[in-house]
Amino acid sequence: MSKITFEDYLKVDIRTGSIIKVEDFPKARNPAYILHVDFGAEIGIKKSSAQITNLYTKEELLDKKILGVVNFHPKQVGPIMSECLVVGFYRNNESVVLAVPDLEIGNGSRLL
Repeated sequence: MSKITFEDYLKVDIRTGSIIKVEDFPKARNPAYILHVDFGAEIGIKKSSAQITNLYTKEELLDKKILGVVNFHPKQVGPIMSECLVVGFYRNNESVVLAVPDLEIGNGSRLL
């Protein structure tokens, strides 16, 4: 793995957000949801495709506080434009476990 500088790290804008809507994504190549995430007044609501259907139900995700990269260029994922990257960790079997704050914090707070 290549090394980066602290300045490189600061370019990645990771914010807290709340999932306000979860939709099935039947046209996805791999099972996925379409998440609508509220990142607060400064960033707003962004959409993302997330392959997390094997660990999370739609009901469990609604109102869940997550972390997401909000300054990537939008990416076309099938018929939707993914506007942020929801952050998580791969398990050995390649399931994604979401990265979440462990205490209450407002939407739009930046990871340092």
